Amino acid sequence: MAETENCSRRVLLAGLTAGLAMPALAAGTGTARAADESEAVARQLEALRVAIVEGDAKALDALTHPQMSYGHSSGRKIETKPQFIASLAGKTNYKSLTFSEQWIQVVGDNALVRHVWDGADILPNGETGRSYIAVLQVWLKDGGQWRLLARQSTPLKPA
Repeated sequence: MAETENCSRRVLLAGLTAGLAMPALAAGTGTARAADESEAVARQLEALRVAIVEGDAKALDALTHPQMSYGHSSGRKIETKPQFIASLAGKTNYKSLTFSEQWIQVVGDNALVRHVWDGADILPNGETGRSYIAVLQVWLKDGGQWRLLARQSTPLKPA
């Protein structure tokens, strides 16, 4: 009987240990999944940067949600997806463009992205200007792919 009690205690202890460990393991899996999703969003953000620089309409279309709202740093210009793509398609608008100070937080099928946009702009007269802005974006996981749903920016003073 003592042997049966010891065996039962060991089974009970093993069950309790496994039960207590499961939430920690699940949290670790959730953290890993969130990190994977954050990396996927970061890749999409980089693809968007490249598509903007190259004026790649096909890539811009694939990276943006049909209901996208794209707000510029003046606060007075907001573009729909077709307007946004038309403003960039087939054009070279930037000598260079970097997205720095990236911060990404995935919340379910949404991702909040903040970054600093630093662009050497090619102005209509051929001269070069500078765009230096803080950007907030909302990405939505749609059909298994992260797509830009909303973007708003505000001017920054260069550091």
